[in-house]
Amino acid sequence: MSDRIAGVLLAAACGDALGVHYEPAQRGPADGDPRMLGGGYGAYAPGEYSDDTQMAVVIARVAVSSDLRSEEALDRVASGFVVDWFGGGATDVGAQTRSLLGRAAAGFAPSGAAARLRSIGADLHRETGRTAGNGSLMRTAPVALAFSGQADAMAEAAMAVSALTHHDPIAGEACVLWCLAIDHAIRTGSLDVSAGLSRVSPGWGARIAEAEAAPVSAFAAKSGWVVAALQAAWAAVYGVRDVADPAQRLRAGLVAAVNGGGDTDTVAAIAGALLGAACGASAVPAEWRAIVHGWPGLNAADLEQLALACAWKG
Repeated sequence: MSDRIAGVLLAAACGDALGVHYEPAQRGPADGDPRMLGGGYGAYAPGEYSDDTQMAVVIARVAVSSDLRSEEALDRVASGFVVDWFGGGATDVGAQTRSLLGRAAAGFAPSGAAARLRSIGADLHRETGRTAGNGSLMRTAPVALAFSGQADAMAEAAMAVSALTHHDPIAGEACVLWCLAIDHAIRTGSLDVSAGLSRVSPGWGARIAEAEAAPVSAFAAKSGWVVAALQAAWAAVYGVRDVADPAQRLRAGLVAAVNGGGDTDTVAAIAGALLGAACGASAVPAEWRAIVHGWPGLNAADLEQLALACAWKG
């Protein structure tokens, strides 16, 4: 179980770092064998992960010592997003998140930071009607780690953390589904994204069924939208569910996520969190483990330790 917990952030970061090179082309590599080449929209070094994992690290650090459902913890997460990450030279920031955090940075104060982000998010939703990007789903894995076996609390926290930057509740529901799937995988070793269907609105069952019947590439064009991003990630995971060897399953799932095209780093990061929860850190290829790294100076071992600290509260 500890191996599976440790695998969540590590495999997510590896999927992220694997996908960054291929995102600008909006397609998978022609040879079908993606590698951690760096580059991408953030001029990343080989093995360097992007905003997907960077924002997850902010949440995980708070979850080590605080209940993510509390306003105090949400203020700390919001401050981490705005001051530490966005203000500290964040790379490859999604359009919706950049707009929101850019507004929040003006006259920012740690006290009431979460409420300020939510208010700006509501304003953006009124202005655009489009606040259901994939940015909260890509970073949601620490919520699953922090509330192992506590489905109600996990769902509440997933919605609350999502709402800091994504006003549309469908983004929060995607986070609920993925967190409950991660928790189920950690505790049982099996892959089932339907475990949380009773806690989200009708319609998700049909979306999951659609993902199970189509290739990852079917969702590439719209994978900036949270629903399509979840479908793409689940299509990648579902396609390798019967691979017996955990190491082969994890590698094949992440390769499928990247080869599917679209928002490759984000889809692979989302898929990686779930595959890591089922397969464990021990299933992560040694060559990926050796070079994966990123803000704020973490490597593979650090990501494993952060995941364990998040789950065991330090």
